[in-house]
Order: sequence, then structure tokens, then C-alpha cells
Amino acid sequence: MKDALVFILLILEGALALSLLYAEGLLKKRWAAILCTVLIALAFAARAAVLDYETLDYQDFLTRWVDFFRQNGGFKALSQSVGNYNIPYLYFLALFSYLPTRDLYLIKLLSILFDVLLAWAAMKLVGRATQNALMRAGCFLAVLFWPTVFLNGALWAQCDSIYVAFALLGIWLALEDKPVLSMVMMAVSFGFKLQAVFLLPICAVLWIYGKYNWKHFLVFPLTYVLLVLPAVLLGRPFWDTVTLYFHQTGSVGSGLNYNSPSIFAIFWRVPQERQGQASTFAIVAAALYMLNLIAIAYQKRKRLTDRSILALALLFAIGIPFLLPHMHDRYFFGADILALVLAFSFRPLFLVAPLVEFASFLGYHAYLKMRYLLYMYYGSYALILALALSALGFAMSLSTPAKKKASRRKTT
Repeated sequence: MKDALVFILLILEGALALSLLYAEGLLKKRWAAILCTVLIALAFAARAAVLDYETLDYQDFLTRWVDFFRQNGGFKALSQSVGNYNIPYLYFLALFSYLPTRDLYLIKLLSILFDVLLAWAAMKLVGRATQNALMRAGCFLAVLFWPTVFLNGALWAQCDSIYVAFALLGIWLALEDKPVLSMVMMAVSFGFKLQAVFLLPICAVLWIYGKYNWKHFLVFPLTYVLLVLPAVLLGRPFWDTVTLYFHQTGSVGSGLNYNSPSIFAIFWRVPQERQGQASTFAIVAAALYMLNLIAIAYQKRKRLTDRSILALALLFAIGIPFLLPHMHDRYFFGADILALVLAFSFRPLFLVAPLVEFASFLGYHAYLKMRYLLYMYYGSYALILALALSALGFAMSLSTPAKKKASRRKTT
């Protein structure tokens, strides 16, 4: 990496991480300030060391999309169909096409910026359960050092930290009784990646919990339309733009599993002629799983706590992609982070984080090294155990006093 601007931007992102900890009052003690500074410097030094690394995803897709914008008028090219990412992320790729800095660095720096915001969002959620400075700072730093977070953005040049950061902020804002901003964050999360649907069912639970009323759900489509409106104004057909995900569902592939620790890593020998039936059955199972969790939340609505909400969000983030077909290696990223949040805010669930990370990491290793570290079904079994522990943690949270329950918003 020889670009001075890239080096400066990386330092600024590290400074942002430190300033967020300072703003939370977590650097008041000298030893804490020194320790956090050293650890953040290490986290960003590790990211700087891999900025030059290129994956096939970058070579075959991302850099070609940036070049498409470069050759077709930058933002003007948003009027055309480019790649298989949704419009908000394409805004950044179009912007990068104007800059002299290598697009590989810019793409990674964007993801690293959201690594920081993801760590902040996770820390804010931990703060709903405890004001312990060590736990909150520990969660922030753990996110920056978590293997799949580091590999996802800095090494792989992927952008999963973006949609998960917005989703976590949406949950936090709802718990803070800011439903409109919360729903805006949820819509932005969905606007960046379809995989946000693994986390969005928590909105139904938050409504049951009294954090939304029905009017707040109108904010979601309005925000989504506003997100894609610039592309529409530049000439992209409105209906094709707002329904882009429906046209992209086929891009996930027809295979039942793509290096994912889903249930199909266990049942991988489904005969070709029965894979269509297996796919349909799995989709129905995932839908029933989601609806059952929402029904349980409704049944236990008077006993819900903030920890219950987080435990349910984790159950959604693990269980839905675990049951669905056609899942890819990175689709448990939301579960990786929510498991960390629970590890720092609800001690009975501390074992879930390494279990989920182990399962998720197997998929990353399979893609990045082009070979399996272990058979993927080891990850599937780890997720089954993580689901069982998360369900137990949810049950325990129903009997755990929630000190902030009194602040619940009325929906009448």
C-alpha cells in the first residue's frame, strides 16, 4: 500500500473508533485510554497489512463494476443495471469511479469504517443490559478483532458490516424509544443487503414489546423509496428499482448449500431430482420457525425484557439462514455479532459466541483458502448447539428483571 491518502483515511477511521469510546466515557482512566489506544492501533495495523489482498470476488465483480461506472459516466450509469448489489451500495461504487485512488482500497476502507460503526452499535446494545465499562469497551474491541469481521471487510472486501451495523442500530434505537429513527435504520439495512431479512423479524417482536405502533411500519417503505430515488431520477425505471431484490433472488444459486453451515451441510446428499422439494420444504420450515418465535414472543409479551429481545434477534439470525436453502458462507454475519452482544450482556449465553463464530469461520476458510478446514457439518452441529443455548437463554431472560422495562412506549 503506497497511497498516502489511504494511510491517512485508515488513521482517521482508527481515530473515530477511539473517539467513540471516549464519547461513551470509557477512557477516563489512564490505563483504559492507553490499553484501548494500543488495541485499536493493532486492529487497524492488521487491516492495513491485508489491504492489498485481492479475492476472486473483487477481481471478477467489484472492480469491474467500478470500472463500468468509470467508463459510463459515473453516477449517470446508475440508470443501467450494474451487478447484483442494491442501489445504495452502488452509490459508493459510482463515487469511487471518480477518484484516482485504487478502488480496492476505497471498497475496503468503506467496510472498515462500518466495522467501527458496527462495534459502536454492538456496544450500545450491550449498554442496554449493563453499564459496566469493561463489558461495553470489551464488546467494542471484540467486534474489531472478531475473525469474521476482520476477514469480511479488510481482507475479502465484502460489505456485510454495513447492513448489520444499521440493523443493530435499528434495534438499539427501538429500545431507546426512538421508533421512527429505528425504522429508518432497518430500512437502510435492508436497502444495502437482502440478507437483512434474517434480522428484520425482530421488528414484529419490538412491536409486541411496545416499541412500535402500526404507523411506524409505514416509515420502512418510505425510507426504502427515498434510498433508491436518486437512481430513479437518473433514469432507472422506478418499479424495476424498488423490486430489484425480486429479480436478484436467482443470483444466490440453485445449489442447496454454498460453503454454509446450514442444515444442508448435514443433509448434503439430497438427490438431484428431490432438491426442488427439499428447497421448498426448507423455506416453509424457516417461515414456520420465524412465525413460532413471534408467536412465543406474543404469548410471553408481559414478561419480555431487553435481553429477551436480543436473544430473539439472535435466534432469528441463526435459525432462519440455518434452515433456508441456497445459503452462502457469509450469511451468518449478523449472528456472529449478535452472539457477541449477548456474550457481553447476558452471561449465560457467553458460549454461543465462539460456537457461532466457529461455524461461520468454516465457511470463510472454505472460500478464502479454497479448501475445507473441517467438514461444514461440524459448523452445522455447532449452530444446533448455539440455537439450543440461545433458546435456553431466552427462557432465562423472561424471568430476569429488566431495569429499563418501565420506559416501554405505549402503542395506543
